[in-house]
Amino acid sequence: MQLKNDFNTVRKRSMHICAPLKTEDYVVQPVVDVSPPKWHLGHTTWFFETFLLKPHFPGYKEFDPNYNFVFNSYYETVGARVIRTDRGNLSRPAVEDVMRYREHVDKAMQAFLDTPLSDELKTLVVLGLNHEEQHQELLYTDIKFILGHNPLMPAYSDTLVDNYIAPATEKPFVEMEAGLYDIGYKGDGFCFDNELGRHTVYLQQYSIASQPVTNGEYLEFMEAGGYTDFRHWHAEGWDWVKKNEVKAPLYWHHVDGKWQHYNWQGLQPINENEPVCHISYYEATAYAAWKGFRLPTEFEWEAASAQFSWGQRWEWTESAYLPYPGFVKAPGAIGEYNGKFMVSQMVLRGGSEVTPPNHSRDTYRNFFHPSLRWQFTGIRLAK
Repeated sequence: MQLKNDFNTVRKRSMHICAPLKTEDYVVQPVVDVSPPKWHLGHTTWFFETFLLKPHFPGYKEFDPNYNFVFNSYYETVGARVIRTDRGNLSRPAVEDVMRYREHVDKAMQAFLDTPLSDELKTLVVLGLNHEEQHQELLYTDIKFILGHNPLMPAYSDTLVDNYIAPATEKPFVEMEAGLYDIGYKGDGFCFDNELGRHTVYLQQYSIASQPVTNGEYLEFMEAGGYTDFRHWHAEGWDWVKKNEVKAPLYWHHVDGKWQHYNWQGLQPINENEPVCHISYYEATAYAAWKGFRLPTEFEWEAASAQFSWGQRWEWTESAYLPYPGFVKAPGAIGEYNGKFMVSQMVLRGGSEVTPPNHSRDTYRNFFHPSLRWQFTGIRLAK
């Protein structure tokens, strides 16, 4: 049964991501945006228990009634929850308890998936798998932040290597004609609700870079005083730079006169040919302004995406995260999945080195607040 195989594959991948961790690594929350790995493992398990097993599998025995409070993320419909800033205070349940929770729910799901399921329930299982895949990417990014802010900067894995090779290209920019372009998901496979509402937009003639901005190119911006010249920055971005004393991308450190950065192997020299990473929207727009360019809109990005290489970095766009025409929130808790976040966030397109394969599609709409950069975010220019 394909659905059961998919379930097992996704659940095993989460554990594979956590395999290099020590027990102590599972419980750390350095900042509000980073959740402890233990919490991710519990939350993705809670999703299957709460939305599938408890309401739809007669005879299922809930593992622990307190876990709804512990592992609910933001679903107001489902009840009270631990506030996000307190996830790192959850010394209990212990890591071993969360592992037993996963085993309990996985065993029940095996039996559940062997029963006849309606199309609606199959769709909900698929949503749960895609939800866990989203958290797998968050596991990678949160683990990197946890280890990268440990004073010892320990390596995560010696086998996970940054091996970016820029694809050969003859033209630095893709030229796009003015005209009508169709935007949004088209097909019979899975997509998130924020990709739906395929519609036509008119775009003026524009050019978009065939390659993302590299570390070496961004270093030129830094050496030219990019972080000290207010002219390149939005007012809010300039306030962010001064308040946080930002001088370089996240994980960059100036050591013995040279720039190094923390990656999966620990502190390593900067590879100037790799796409710059862990950049905020503020930094992306400032770099673009310094170069005399701008960021593409999400519609420009999608319309041209078949003509350039993408997928190593999530790429900031100039588009606010807003609903497509005809967008309607689903009823109940599932309706809280995307629609409630359509305010004060910017859209990112593409994917990253830690994005699950099924999530790398040109209509996928990621979104974050402009100041955030713990995700694998980068820059592509347009004009």
